[in-house]
Amino acid sequence: MIISKTPLRLSFVGEGSDLPSYYREEGGAVLSTSIDKFVYVTVNQRFEEGIRLSYSRTEIVAHAREIEHVLVKAGLEKTGITSGVEITSIADIPSRGSGMGSSSSFTVGLLHALYAFRGAYKSKLDLGREACEVELDMCGEPIGKQDQYAAAAGGLNVIEFHPDESVTLAPIVAPPGTIQEVEADMVMFYIGGDRSASKILEQQARDVGASLDKKQALRQMVGLVYTLRDELAQGHAHSVGEILHENWELKRQLTGGISNAMIDDVYATAMANGATGGKLLGAGGGGFMVFSVPQARQSDLRKALATLREVPFRFDKNGTSIVCYQPSSHTGHPA
Repeated sequence: MIISKTPLRLSFVGEGSDLPSYYREEGGAVLSTSIDKFVYVTVNQRFEEGIRLSYSRTEIVAHAREIEHVLVKAGLEKTGITSGVEITSIADIPSRGSGMGSSSSFTVGLLHALYAFRGAYKSKLDLGREACEVELDMCGEPIGKQDQYAAAAGGLNVIEFHPDESVTLAPIVAPPGTIQEVEADMVMFYIGGDRSASKILEQQARDVGASLDKKQALRQMVGLVYTLRDELAQGHAHSVGEILHENWELKRQLTGGISNAMIDDVYATAMANGATGGKLLGAGGGGFMVFSVPQARQSDLRKALATLREVPFRFDKNGTSIVCYQPSSHTGHPA
C-alpha cells in the first residue's frame, strides 16, 4: 500500500504568465503558496490481474491502454506500469472548478505514488516537471506550469518560467512573523460554479496573443510578482491586499469569462467590508475567492458574506509526500 499526499495551491499574482503562449516569448513568473487542502492517491498491488481505478467512477480494465481517465492512463505510461495495480483518489475539496490546481495536484500525487510503488525515487522538481509532461505534452491540456511545481515543491515561492522550458523556484524570504501575518489576514470563500478552466485558458491564450493591451496587462502582473516579493522581504505583510487588488483588476482584462456579475458583486461587498484586496482563484468563472483582510475587520466581512461558505486554510510548507509506504513483495516491478 502506497499513499501520497499532495497539496493544492493558492496563487497570489502573475497567473497566466505560466502559459506556453506567453512564457516562451516573454518569460513568466508567479508568486504562490501550497495550502493545507490535499489530494490523496492510493496505489496497491491488485490481487487479480488488470487495473482497478476508483475516483468519481470506477474502471476495471485488463491493461493500462484501456483506461478512460486520461491522466491516469498517461501516468501509468510515464511510469511504465501496465497492469496489476489498484488506484484510488480522494480530495479535501471539489476536484472540478476549484481554481486551486486540483488536477495537477492529482497528477503529481499519482506519479509520486506510482514511482514509490515501483521502488523508484523522484525529486520534487522531477515530479513537477514530469507532471507537466503528462498534462501538457501527453494529454494536450491547454494549461500552464505553475500548479504542478507548486504542488510538488510546496511552500511560498516565486516560480519562474523561462522561454527554454526550464522552471526555477525561489522561496520567499521575509522577516520573522511576516508570512504568519499574511496567512492570518487571508479569508477564503467557496462561491460555487462549474466552469471549464481549459476553455477559459484557451481563450485567454488567444486573446493575449492577439492584443498588445492584454499582453501588457500580463507583463504588469508579472511585475507584481517581484513587487510583492520585495514588499514581503521588507516585512510589509499588509501590502498583500493592495497588490492582490491590482493583480485582480489586471486579470479581469485578459479575457471574457474570468469574472461575471455575481463574482463582481462578491468582490465589491468584500472591499466594502474590510478587505484590502482579493481575487478569484484559478482561470475564472467560479470556484473559490480569497481576500486579504485585517483581522480586526474579518468579522465584518464574514457577516457581509454570510451566505457563502467560508473555507479555513493554512499555508503548507511540505509539498507532495508519501505518507504510507508498505510495499508488497511484488512492488518494485511493473506488471
